[in-house]
Amino acid sequence: MYRREPPAATQEEIMSVALTPGTWNLDLAHTEIGFVVRHAGISKVRGQFTEADATLVIGSGLDSSAVRATINTASFDSNDNNRDAHVKGQDFFNVEQFPKMTFRSSGAEGSAEQFKLAGELTIKDTTLPVEFDVEFGGAAVDPFGATRAGFSATTVISRKQFGITWNAALEAGGVLVGDKVTINVDAAFVLSAN
Repeated sequence: MYRREPPAATQEEIMSVALTPGTWNLDLAHTEIGFVVRHAGISKVRGQFTEADATLVIGSGLDSSAVRATINTASFDSNDNNRDAHVKGQDFFNVEQFPKMTFRSSGAEGSAEQFKLAGELTIKDTTLPVEFDVEFGGAAVDPFGATRAGFSATTVISRKQFGITWNAALEAGGVLVGDKVTINVDAAFVLSAN
């Protein structure tokens, strides 16, 4: 005899159950904080920050949820030691004086699956509003019993607005380093046991 399966839960139902209210901590081992910037007007340089910490507090909805993140600027890595040393120096991040950059959310709008996350980004001594486009990747319990959730987020900032203005003119015209920087974050969070 044919047995009818119960209807599958909708994506919205899965997410509302999976994203348990509480505090979620960044799992850096399964997170990438990347960037892309145009170089010499003809190519793109990619890299990442390898040291960061973040806390996600899930409330009853988007309007009662928040995220705070801190990135170690000295962890800048573009796969070129000379370039990395320059970017960590006074022309760019000046990591000795400004060892951290921070993000603090101020609100979110959209659906549970895709939403705009607004907040304040601080680089060096400048704090400006930014907005990330965020996609919720889902949640699952791993083989060790930890509840995990994944998110992808992207935004574009002007480095000049954050006081990072160094550049060099090109002989053919234009400049060496583009102003617009795309920030891409693929983040995993683990629900705190407390």
